[in-house]
Amino acid sequence: MIRVCFVCLGNICRSPTAEGIFRGLAEEASLTDEFVIDSAGTSGWHVNEGPDARATEVAAERGYELGGGSRKFVAADFARFDYVLAMDAENLADLRRLSRTGEERAKISLLRDHEAGAQGEDVPDPYYGGDDGFEEVLDICERACQGLLSVIREEHGLA
Repeated sequence: MIRVCFVCLGNICRSPTAEGIFRGLAEEASLTDEFVIDSAGTSGWHVNEGPDARATEVAAERGYELGGGSRKFVAADFARFDYVLAMDAENLADLRRLSRTGEERAKISLLRDHEAGAQGEDVPDPYYGGDDGFEEVLDICERACQGLLSVIREEHGLA
């Protein structure tokens, strides 16, 4: 099993969106059985809350399902996941501080590092903005998750 975790601040907008998209892409590619896909937040502000209704609505319009309750990413998660994808530089820094070994740090990357031409860029947080921000996040996550899936397929020899 290839274990992937998407991480943002509160685990109610960006990371559940990326999780839902990646799950959909894996299903489309008939690779669902190859993956454990999850998401988490660096803060515990929204623990057990579902995804933001705006994120859920925008995702549903494109055929993605967002589910699950928010949870906080903890140090033990590094042992549970092979890929830990941060949505922005702040999440990346938080994850690096939480990591204890070089092996754990090697699992962490920015999601957009897997999007052509967007290396080092953040997935913007749409929480305090309007619906357009959620559309933009969905667009970004689709491109980056497609790139991530391609990388994982190549690294693991998945057809």
